[in-house]
Amino acid sequence: MSDSLPAQSTHYNPDPHRHPGLHVIAIVEGIKGVLAVLAASGLEIIGPAPLRHWVHVLIARFQLDTQHGAMAWLANAINPNSVHFAAAAVLVYGLVHLIEAWGLWRAKAWASLLGCLAAAIYLPFDVYALFRHPGWVSAAVVAINLLIVWVLARDLVKRHR
Repeated sequence: MSDSLPAQSTHYNPDPHRHPGLHVIAIVEGIKGVLAVLAASGLEIIGPAPLRHWVHVLIARFQLDTQHGAMAWLANAINPNSVHFAAAAVLVYGLVHLIEAWGLWRAKAWASLLGCLAAAIYLPFDVYALFRHPGWVSAAVVAINLLIVWVLARDLVKRHR
């Protein structure tokens, strides 16, 4: 008769809420967040003068109307205040994606909800783009966003059970 303790299992029991898809989505969201933060920094570093110059170059290159249209409006709208506002908005967007990425990597329910809602908000625009500009790129964007919504919604349903 032995008084030894039972052997402990070396089998790792993962969190039932974790899904490899969460990590993939977290990486994508993290990349989007980093790129947005870099873009916001770039807007602040570059400033309005070069941006306005680049818009005028595009207008000339594509022989667009300098007085009417979206590019003409953009050229007139670029000023220090609008650049600061755009940089701040892009920075907030990036930080939200970075926070979401951290939460998804850590399998937090709030991150799954945030990601599911964010991806679902884009779906009507993606479907519109698919009908407006049919092709494999538009179809892939819709399919990827549907997959993201499905993975995150499935995670939320599993948590609820």
